[in-house]
Amino acid sequence: LCIDGSKLDAWDSRLLATLLKLTRDAETQRCALVLESLPDSFDALLSLATAVPRYDSTAPPRASWLSPARLKALLADVGDDLIDSLSFLGETLSAVARSLTRGSAMRTRDLAAACYRSGPDALGIIALTSTLVGMILAYLGAEQLRQFGAAIYVADLVAIGMLREMGALMTAVVMSGRTGAAYAAQLSSMQSNEEIDAISTLGMSPMEFLVAPRVIALCFTMPLLVVFADALGILGGGLVAGGMGVTPLQYISQLQGALAPSHFFIGIAKAFVFALLIAIAGCRAGMQAGRSSEGVGKATTEAVVTSVVYLIVADAAINILCQQLGI
Repeated sequence: LCIDGSKLDAWDSRLLATLLKLTRDAETQRCALVLESLPDSFDALLSLATAVPRYDSTAPPRASWLSPARLKALLADVGDDLIDSLSFLGETLSAVARSLTRGSAMRTRDLAAACYRSGPDALGIIALTSTLVGMILAYLGAEQLRQFGAAIYVADLVAIGMLREMGALMTAVVMSGRTGAAYAAQLSSMQSNEEIDAISTLGMSPMEFLVAPRVIALCFTMPLLVVFADALGILGGGLVAGGMGVTPLQYISQLQGALAPSHFFIGIAKAFVFALLIAIAGCRAGMQAGRSSEGVGKATTEAVVTSVVYLIVADAAINILCQQLGI
């Protein structure tokens, strides 16, 4: 293969890259390549580029997901994450306990602001979701109960479902995407701006000053939001039941037998546990975020995903415990 550059007027690095590729291909195919009438500077650059043999990577092939080494590394990562989560949980509980005593770094106005953002400021979205969930429960139950002429028991279904399960769970899911993500975004932004380092430099504990108010605020407001969600969910179920021939008096009368204190307190207990998990997941993601804008996005995503996983596992564990105890 002969390349003649006698009529070449102007050239740039693209020509050099192309001819270098041709040179490599010619060596691979064992083909003679002759370059004629090229500029002296071009020959010098090409000679410099071909002075050493081509480097071929000798990296070992990546192990498959089912290989023992990959599974061992995955289990090690899960174990490290679990230990880190338990360590952060201990630090959070210790900071909350110290914050409830005199002389802590937590400010009352920070606690009040956190309570407002996680409580009254969330009433709108909680009202919408809980009402629709109650209506969905009523629709699903009424269609089945009408086949047996027992449409009146839709009140029992909605009341027990909202008090024990859906009220607390749906409120927690909404708050994990709203408040938990906000906690992670706020703290990770402070981390990237080195504000948390400044707080530590001033001799204050970031756990008491930043984490404890958020945890206490969510644990305080979450049960109240669940009570609000339960009431609106039962009201939404009543609207659907009224459209299926159940009078308001029948619905209220049936509710009186279904509203047992045990159902209510189980939902409140779930709300408190869910609030603690959401706050810890959001604060942990924010406090351990990277010092960049990318770290803020990763922390927000991690907070939502982690808190939802925590909610599902905790809800299943509480339900199994209640079944074993006969509650």
